[in-house]
Amino acid sequence: MNLRFSTFKKVCYTVLLSLFFTACASREDVVYMQNAKKFETVVNTDTFEPKLKVDDILSIYVSASDPESVKPFNLIKGITNTGNPQELDYLIDKEGNIDFPVLGKVELVGLTTEQAKQKIREILQKDYLKDPIINLRIKNFRVTILGEVNKPGTYTVESERVTIFEALGLAGDLKIKGKRDNVLVIRDFNGTKTYTRVDLTSKALINSPVYYLTQNDVVYVEPNKSAITSASLDNRVTIAVSILSMLVTSAVVIITNSN
Repeated sequence: MNLRFSTFKKVCYTVLLSLFFTACASREDVVYMQNAKKFETVVNTDTFEPKLKVDDILSIYVSASDPESVKPFNLIKGITNTGNPQELDYLIDKEGNIDFPVLGKVELVGLTTEQAKQKIREILQKDYLKDPIINLRIKNFRVTILGEVNKPGTYTVESERVTIFEALGLAGDLKIKGKRDNVLVIRDFNGTKTYTRVDLTSKALINSPVYYLTQNDVVYVEPNKSAITSASLDNRVTIAVSILSMLVTSAVVIITNSN
């Protein structure tokens, strides 16, 4: 009995010792913008503006000194619960155009919102209105954050100008086991997809073409080695618990039979 029990203890020790390993993350794995110097000043000269894409949904409202003259250009699709008119939205079609009241097809794809406003203003001013004012915004400006973040999902952005850090902030920031030096940004422009990887731990990120996100960008944070090791460890723990359970059952049987 003693020999069997001694063997049992040795097996238990072996199983437990196999679990005594873990992967620890270092400062270099988790800190953002590590190479930014103390009191360093960088002037951001980036004048980034998102460009309009196929399938963008636009809100466009025309105003002028004569309210009656702009009515044909401000169609409504209904009345809200508060009694206010609900303006018609405009979809950029596969050819890059919107179908605008009176004007017909107007090509806007590839333009910034300011350029699009200027184009519509010039057309209206030429033949229809005096000094029209165009309010235009992208209604489907959203980004999707996936992977090792605290709140993965799709987030609507109100400002039409959002950095990758701001977007990750919407998702509750990266988990401690998110890989910060190899974040993937997937961008689609009229059917052409680009895949760009960036390093959040380097200040060089601010010069990346994906530092500012565009509408419908997807940001994916992959798990680091620690997360992968942890997942593997969880599987091994499950197996080890099963083995220990069987060993304990066997030990009880051995002790019972010995008595």
